[in-house]
Amino acid sequence: MYSILELERKVVETGICTNCGACQGMCPYWKSCEGRTFVDYDCDRKEGRCKYFCPRMPADLDALRDKFFGKDGCEIIPEIGPFRALYLTRATDPEIRKNAQHGGTMTALVEFALQEGFIDAAVLSKAEGTLDPAGCLVTDPAEVRECGGSSFQIPPTLAVLNEALAEGEYKQIGVVGTPCKALAVAKMKAKPFEENDNNADNIGMVFGLFCGWGLDWKGLAALGDADHVDILPSKFHRMDMDDRQVDLDEVLPLVRNACKYCDDMTAEFADLSVGGARSSEGWDVDKGWNQLIVRSAKGQQLVDLAREKGVLEFREFGDEEAEAAAMNKLMRASASKREKALKL
Repeated sequence: MYSILELERKVVETGICTNCGACQGMCPYWKSCEGRTFVDYDCDRKEGRCKYFCPRMPADLDALRDKFFGKDGCEIIPEIGPFRALYLTRATDPEIRKNAQHGGTMTALVEFALQEGFIDAAVLSKAEGTLDPAGCLVTDPAEVRECGGSSFQIPPTLAVLNEALAEGEYKQIGVVGTPCKALAVAKMKAKPFEENDNNADNIGMVFGLFCGWGLDWKGLAALGDADHVDILPSKFHRMDMDDRQVDLDEVLPLVRNACKYCDDMTAEFADLSVGGARSSEGWDVDKGWNQLIVRSAKGQQLVDLAREKGVLEFREFGDEEAEAAAMNKLMRASASKREKALKL
């Protein structure tokens, strides 16, 4: 059985730590700086929440899926996990879209979830430009828009979640995060220590972000700051930083080693998962839209209400063949990431 000290040796020192923050905010020893997690005390405890919450520590994923989705009436698709529906969406509000990564679906949904009482607080990431993002707790829907866009760095936002849960003030906290963070939150909700579960039942919803990989903080900083960063589809082989185009050959060496071991592209343990749209109509059309996977009944309820109240625009796939093609494209991309990770 792993001790806490072995968590440091097996996860942090090997370079497979994702810097999600799940181990932080509960004791004074686990900390993070510039995308790196470290522990400043030789803890010899055999058990601890930091060990069980870590997405890089062993877990029975089938049991987690069954616990949170098995009774929810959703299908389990091997390539992308729990599944109820796939949509092409974007925020109706052009002001949200203007500062969004693609269509602004995530920003619109989190803002709407706060307004409608689905959640009473949200754990988000916020950055000045695209560099040095940090976790933050938002309770005012108007503040959600300040956290739009993507940085391609991975801040320890779950430390903010742990702190908020410990305080116990909020009873339905929403969490936005990458696949590793969604898995960590599922492990929190599984409550490995019933007598000290850190108010895990106060986690209201998980909003997942599609993620291929994150970038080294210092390496990305060397490329320069930007208000908007985007990784284009593979055929373009480039990253756009505002008006600058960076060849992907310069970017790939900056991919965090930990991300190479991740086999989840679509944040399978979220209620809703959002990424850039990929359809048969091509990038010129897709770049202003998102693809949205609904996984849970609560997620479907939020999406249906967002449609009813005009918060999201929905774009049709065209026909059943086009919808199937989009689904297959998503499944192939996700399966490719899983296959590469399992080979390591």
